[in-house]
Amino acid sequence: MELNTSGIIGQSTSLASVFKMLGKVAPTDSTVLVTGESGTGKELLVRALHANSGRAAKPFIPINCGAIPRELLESELFGHEKGAFTHAIRSRPGRFEVADGGTVFLDEIGEMDVSLQVKILRVLQEKEIERVGGNGVKKVDVRIIAATNRDLENEVASGRFREDLFYRLNVIPLHLPPLRERGEDVLLLAGNFLERFCKKKSRALLKLSHSAEKILTAYDWPGNVRELENVMERLSILTDGNVVQPADLPQKILSRAGDAGDLSDAEMVETPETQGKYLSPPAAPETPYPRKTPQPGDFGEFSWPVLADLKLTGMDLKTFLETAESRLMSEALAEADNVKNLAAELLGIKRTTLIEKLRKRNTP
Repeated sequence: MELNTSGIIGQSTSLASVFKMLGKVAPTDSTVLVTGESGTGKELLVRALHANSGRAAKPFIPINCGAIPRELLESELFGHEKGAFTHAIRSRPGRFEVADGGTVFLDEIGEMDVSLQVKILRVLQEKEIERVGGNGVKKVDVRIIAATNRDLENEVASGRFREDLFYRLNVIPLHLPPLRERGEDVLLLAGNFLERFCKKKSRALLKLSHSAEKILTAYDWPGNVRELENVMERLSILTDGNVVQPADLPQKILSRAGDAGDLSDAEMVETPETQGKYLSPPAAPETPYPRKTPQPGDFGEFSWPVLADLKLTGMDLKTFLETAESRLMSEALAEADNVKNLAAELLGIKRTTLIEKLRKRNTP
């Protein structure tokens, strides 16, 4: 059966690994803890977990634990009886009762008061709830999926989150990568958002210029997908022509993308003839060690290095591996026009990993 990704857009290797995990976890009733920075689309991922589960035809009930005051959150989750508190003029079921048979999504659970965490633990362990002001328990059949942008292990160490609840929630950890680690997904999402907003505003479809694309992929997107969506909506309103140029982008993006060092190969040329264009990227570095004489099988299929290669280059194993890694990184950077997000995607590693490796080699 085809996986329902509930509108999550992307083809990056980092997102593909999330989809692979999604396909394995969704059909189960296991508790899942989704982590990721704010704006990465955690609720979309949770909705996909529900949509691909055996509970898909039952209710999906989200609740933001950080947006509701503690004294109201308990009633929202567990319901209350008539007269339990001022203005409780009638009994009311809580979210867990409403979701019976389905899924409850506890968003930003790291914001939940410790006193309420005990009650969530009881739901997980005993599958029962007690309404505020009630004197009996009710059985509920719900799957709980929680999400947070906090490091819950640090929260446990500081005493702000119960250790027993953390381990009950963290049966299946699922991490959604930040946008800066998703390579060309930035452009896929940008194009999708632009198309949607242009249709909504009944204007001609906007296209991104090559220069604008380079800036967008070099920017680190601290607000993640939510920030990208907001920028695309702004462009759909303020861009005069039908092609988005660098000058149309917010100054924050222009300055931060350059400061990040990802556009060191592509500085803006300030002459009238070339304003808004980029210089060509530097040529790839020369081969750091002599090429061996081609051997049968070297072309047409992959050929693993052999001991003779070490003797040919005069290197030990450590130096040989480091040199091979440096060559691959240099080639990836050249192919990606020195945009580190894209180079990391080509190498199948995180952007932060690539930057750290370059730093160790004193490579800009």
